[in-house]
Amino acid sequence: MKQNNRKMLNYFKTHSGTARFSSIIKSGFHSDTLYSLEKEGKIEKIAKGLYRITDYKPDVYPDFTIASLQAPRGIICLISALSFHEATNEIPGHVDIAIPAGTRANKIDYPPIQFYRFSLKPWNAGIEKHQIGEYEIKVYNLAKTIADCFKFRNKIGVNVARDALKTAITEKNVSPKDIMKYAKICRVDKIIKPMLETLI
Repeated sequence: MKQNNRKMLNYFKTHSGTARFSSIIKSGFHSDTLYSLEKEGKIEKIAKGLYRITDYKPDVYPDFTIASLQAPRGIICLISALSFHEATNEIPGHVDIAIPAGTRANKIDYPPIQFYRFSLKPWNAGIEKHQIGEYEIKVYNLAKTIADCFKFRNKIGVNVARDALKTAITEKNVSPKDIMKYAKICRVDKIIKPMLETLI
């Protein structure tokens, strides 16, 4: 294997097996090396300007990482966030991403994405940053996610929201006060409050 090929493969391995074309070039590699490895089947293009090593064992939540790389303003939300916090039995069929209302959603071919537009105050509230391998992803905390689930209950299902609320209180030690704080921001406090009262 050519030395440049080896160096590029090592670069991918130190970046959780995934890298943007722009980052690869900025790191001093030539595009010919990338295309050579792609032709050999050692690297594959998974989205516009995004590549990954074909035989690399991904970190946890690889779809969240890949989605976040392509939607840098996006925040993992709703069922995807519930899954991240292990607060649902639902298996996400796509990655739920929150973006500010009025902004344009990036066209993403992979992984499947469902965009939700949040007004600015709810979009900015309750963001956590998590390191996944070499990359950082943004996910709403569980209390905020509960409020969001009730806000979008007609799209994700009220039972999903209700079950997640129960799990958050009884298993995840989430404070009812925190849930109500975000419920007010999302304007669902009148819906959540009576349900909370039956759990505490």
